[in-house]
Amino acid sequence: MSTGEHMNTAVEEPGRRVTSLELFFDLVFVFTLTQLSVLLAGDLTFATAGRVALIFVVLFWMYGAYAYLTNQVPPDRPSRRLLLMLGMGAFLVCALAIPRVFDDTGVVFGLGFLAVVVVHTALYTRSHGLDAIWYGVPNSLAALAVTAAGFLDGLAADGLWLLALLLQFVTPFLAEHGPGRADGRSAAAVRVQLGSLDPAHFVERHGLLLIVAFGESVIAIGTGIGELPLTPGLFGGAFLSLALAVALWWTYFVRDEEAAEAAFRNTPAPSRWRLAMNAYYYAFLPMLLGIAYLATGVKKTLGHLTEHLHTGPALALAGGVALFLAGDAAFRTVLRLRPVRFRATAAPVPLAAALLGIHLSAVAELLALVGVLVVMLAVEARSCAVSEEPRDLVRT
Repeated sequence: MSTGEHMNTAVEEPGRRVTSLELFFDLVFVFTLTQLSVLLAGDLTFATAGRVALIFVVLFWMYGAYAYLTNQVPPDRPSRRLLLMLGMGAFLVCALAIPRVFDDTGVVFGLGFLAVVVVHTALYTRSHGLDAIWYGVPNSLAALAVTAAGFLDGLAADGLWLLALLLQFVTPFLAEHGPGRADGRSAAAVRVQLGSLDPAHFVERHGLLLIVAFGESVIAIGTGIGELPLTPGLFGGAFLSLALAVALWWTYFVRDEEAAEAAFRNTPAPSRWRLAMNAYYYAFLPMLLGIAYLATGVKKTLGHLTEHLHTGPALALAGGVALFLAGDAAFRTVLRLRPVRFRATAAPVPLAAALLGIHLSAVAELLALVGVLVVMLAVEARSCAVSEEPRDLVRT
């Protein structure tokens, strides 16, 4: 048996579940999403939306690093649990600093992020030894760039955030090729080690993260209502907002999660590393960011259901749904889950619903967004049912 086959066989055996500590970690991380929606709600402009995206991309890189790490190094010993708890605390520091990160808490955010990186590197040595340097150094440089940005403002600060992003994006290349040069291993052997993922755990971990993120959209309903009188109209708006979250849940969880696990199991270990990066980092980013934008839109909308919306809240609602659908279409494309065309076609449609919010009312936009998702899911379900009928006839 070759090294790749042996590694792939070893991966298929465990199928372990996500631990309660990992879920606790995810709850703390999703607090960053909550804080990002606070930042965006305070200044609902394109500039702030861009900065929110920048912050989240940088943060989600390290979340993904922890999710990958605990897949290979489960927190089943006191030392590992304590280190993971330190990582949770560091993410909490980042989250608390987010609302004023471009004002006076940028350095605090950067130091918290540096602590996130240091703890991750320490844990990573448990599975990859000195190879952790190929992650730790670029990640630390990215954290230092973010910290330095806290001393500046304007374009100089934004430039350092972009530098941090660039450093993160070159890290996968270093991970694949750096260790091989150091000890003589081939790039293929390194990819086998990087791809030694437990598919069940990895897919479940990200699915649970998505569920917790959906919880943010539900909390946004309560925040948006605040102390307003509980009228039938307000309940209607709340139920429409919940229906929107439910439809997005249906979009991913009814078909995608189980199919994603099967796709990972059918992928050889050397290819799983890239598949994980493309599906659960690059494609997941717009899905999670879409939920954050949607939550912001809900907060700013529920108190003005019968009014014409300003451009910001209307685009936050519609853009959040559009981003989620675009991310899910990319997710399906990467994993070769079919069909993709319905979600790809539907992705830009919610943006047109923003016009209803601006020119008619918030209720009109919410109804249109729910309608778009329901029609998309119904047409897709019908198409899948029709395509499966011939197979059933063959079996009969």
